[in-house]
Amino acid sequence: MVYRKKLNLQTIIITKFMELQIIQNKIYEIRGKKVMLDFDLAELYGTETKVLKQAVRRNIKRFPGDFMFELSFDEFTSLRSQIVTSNKRGGTRYMPFAFTDNNDL
Repeated sequence: MVYRKKLNLQTIIITKFMELQIIQNKIYEIRGKKVMLDFDLAELYGTETKVLKQAVRRNIKRFPGDFMFELSFDEFTSLRSQIVTSNKRGGTRYMPFAFTDNNDL
């Protein structure tokens, strides 16, 4: 029993560490700020990017400029080469939003 509990604790620690690594790999530096992109946040929250963007646009006054901004085409093009994503529908129609917390990620 003691061995089994130890193994379970090790599994939990390793799993949490891997989850943290996944999140850290989704943090990019854009405009001198560490940010997460809308499609990564949507994935973390288990929703579609479209739904997240709609909620943001409906509540745009709650997202000050130092917390969220929309990437320019050049920024996204430059960043895209660093991101491994699937192109299910032939690409992104709208530029992604970039989110940071006020304490910088």
